[in-house]
Amino acid sequence: MPTVKELIRSGRREDLWQMCCGFLDLNLEQFMAIQKRLLIEQIELLNNSIIGRKIMKGQYPLSVDDFRRLAPLTTYADYCPELSEKHEDVLPVKPLFWQHTSGRSTEYPFKWESIKWMPVTPRFFQEMGIVSAACAILSSCKRKGDVSAIKPGSTYIYAVAPRPYTSGTFAYIVSEEVTGTSLPPLELAEKLPFEERIQLSFKQALSKGCDFYFGISVALVAISEKMNQQMGKMDIRPLITQPRALFRVIRGLIKSKLAGRKLLPKDLWNIRGILGSGTDADIFRDVIKNAWGRYPFNLYGSTEAGIVAMQTWDYKDMVFIPSGNFLEFIPQKEYSKWQSDNSYEPQTILMDEVIPGEKYELVITNFHGGPLSRYRTGDIFKIASLSNEKLSINLPQIEFDGRVDDVMDIGGFVRLTEKVIWQAVSNTAIPYVDWVARKEFSGNIPILHLYVELKTDAAWDERKMAEAVYSQLKKMDEDFLYGDVESVLNTMPIKVSFLPAGAFVNYIAFRRAQGADLAHLKPHHINPSDKELATLGTKVQTVPGAIGIPVGVSPGK
Repeated sequence: MPTVKELIRSGRREDLWQMCCGFLDLNLEQFMAIQKRLLIEQIELLNNSIIGRKIMKGQYPLSVDDFRRLAPLTTYADYCPELSEKHEDVLPVKPLFWQHTSGRSTEYPFKWESIKWMPVTPRFFQEMGIVSAACAILSSCKRKGDVSAIKPGSTYIYAVAPRPYTSGTFAYIVSEEVTGTSLPPLELAEKLPFEERIQLSFKQALSKGCDFYFGISVALVAISEKMNQQMGKMDIRPLITQPRALFRVIRGLIKSKLAGRKLLPKDLWNIRGILGSGTDADIFRDVIKNAWGRYPFNLYGSTEAGIVAMQTWDYKDMVFIPSGNFLEFIPQKEYSKWQSDNSYEPQTILMDEVIPGEKYELVITNFHGGPLSRYRTGDIFKIASLSNEKLSINLPQIEFDGRVDDVMDIGGFVRLTEKVIWQAVSNTAIPYVDWVARKEFSGNIPILHLYVELKTDAAWDERKMAEAVYSQLKKMDEDFLYGDVESVLNTMPIKVSFLPAGAFVNYIAFRRAQGADLAHLKPHHINPSDKELATLGTKVQTVPGAIGIPVGVSPGK
């Protein structure tokens, strides 16, 4: 069987589409047949592995129904210390290598913090190569069967975290299993700090061109805004020794002048596809299209599952992929029961049972020798419809809706938990009564907005406290994430607003007067609503994009 790379090099376009995007021709019955066949293969691997027998507690399911009846729902904590300490002898299949999550995240649904390590098996590696090629095709095509933008030697901007971070793993998979040239080259890109990598990639793109962008969507907004700010200071003399770059800039300046506006990235590059990770891609959708000439292409993926769903060529709802993981869904009523009683085991349904308009928590079981069984992702999806009639796709259309837990995503760079924020605020040693925090937007820039009630003897101003909290967050995570937020967004992504004295005492008194029970007397620490903030005594100015609910790995559209 030829590989993706071989099909691209030989120009076999129909075969390339069928291999990578043929799943879009499936109906639900065919989708479920693939799911169940691959799960039977996976069950056998799990039954013969130490980690599988641990999760199954010695039971040996043989069918799909047995598996769903006998295997419990799990979280990452159930696989520790085996996965956290990278014990390969317990796994169903020996991995090629390991990858891990970006930064610290609160393990859902238990408050268990760690970087989550996951093995990458040979078959998973190959499957994600096909899925990655599908993303590139669908991000750039105009119609069904169009693979014209996928060519040998295509260049792409490397704007993600390096291996062993998951995003870096996908960049490596693309280089090995698909085609294309990373800017800068992969071996150099993985050694450079993020800001240097971004600067070098676009400097090289002036000479070599740029076909695809793979990285944080908000970085594209920041780059275009920076270009606007520097327009009057542009000095093209250093480009005299780089004729291709000089020609590209001159041509771009002419384009922008004829259009009667400032220079935009789309004047310099004809981007074929933008694979924009980060939960803010939807908010920046029109801004990116205006600046770069294409809408960002959304996909949903994770360290634990790989790429699970992606948009199609209409850049609207996403479609699940049948060949990466077995998919189950916890209905909203079921996970609400679990939230009230953590001893309750939620019931799941399969994809041929989902209902349009309903919301579900996604549960996955790895295929291809992965270790996870019935793993609760904590991510919520809404079923927009059961098909896309316009594109003749007869599979459920999905939207990413958020997370079950209170995790705050800032620009796709960092996921902040209540505990992490609380620790940072406390580490400043600034005397405070209490605080709440939510993700908001300053213009197009995502920020963490802290609302804090200080004690009466605290003599701090809002700016200084924001700087102090930011400093503590950077100390708590020294890998690269917080520094990268500042360098890419060109601003400190934290704002502090002081609440009036007595804000929290008055809030509790108000809620008691309403008859609220003990568990609901205080406001949500993470992502409080406008109503909660107003009750705390702050003037709420609704900002487009202000999020009052938790957000997760990838938006729906």
